[in-house]
Amino acid sequence: MAPEILGLLLTAAVAAGWVDAVVGGGGLLLLPALMVAAPTTPLATLLGTNKLGAVFGTASAAIAYARKVRVDRSVVLPTAGLALLGSGLGAALATALTADVLKPIIMVVLAGVALMVVLRPSMGASPDPRPRSRNRLLATLALAGVAISFYDGVVGPGTGVFLIIAFTAVLGMDFLQASASAKIVNVCTNIGALTVFAFGGHVDWLLGLGLAVCTTLGAQIGARMALRRGAGFIRAVLLVVVLALLVRMGWDVFA
Repeated sequence: MAPEILGLLLTAAVAAGWVDAVVGGGGLLLLPALMVAAPTTPLATLLGTNKLGAVFGTASAAIAYARKVRVDRSVVLPTAGLALLGSGLGAALATALTADVLKPIIMVVLAGVALMVVLRPSMGASPDPRPRSRNRLLATLALAGVAISFYDGVVGPGTGVFLIIAFTAVLGMDFLQASASAKIVNVCTNIGALTVFAFGGHVDWLLGLGLAVCTTLGAQIGARMALRRGAGFIRAVLLVVVLALLVRMGWDVFA
């Protein structure tokens, strides 16, 4: 790989780590960058290498959040456990399913997310004081622990965004607490998928570790900014990332 291409790829990894730490969606930057930098590499290897870079950045952000934000372990831990299985299953089926089938569905969901954030400005601004019912907890486990985690194993970009929306819309967390919770679950989705890709020989370890250093750097910067600026900052970045995902996937589907 040419030095200038590698430099651009590592820069994209820093940016991806920042985005992932604030709201998720760093794969929107890093995975396309990998596809451009290594066009002849099999897609499964690019997905596996992306997961290796992502897992370190997300874990770094999760640790930074855990020091400042209290998460509900009764919700996060079982969701994270299911996420390991869901993402592993998605990764195992990644070679059999095509992302093109999922993209139109994801675009509809993203459009709904954007409308929800715009039309409900109070969502995520502060925690919902209402008690969390058993049905809402089960819905979160099914949505975040199974469905979103499976998507992360198959495709990936936008997983953090979907997790944050699940925690805010279903459980009434504010954006800061939801982002902190999402990081823990996202670490598990990355580990589950990475394990499957690694056993299949679909990881470029040297490149992936280089990306990991850069995503960790970006994640530390992003997490500290999010903690300092709070829920309003996360909401604004969330909306930008959702719109960027819509544009990106729209280009893939219709161009």
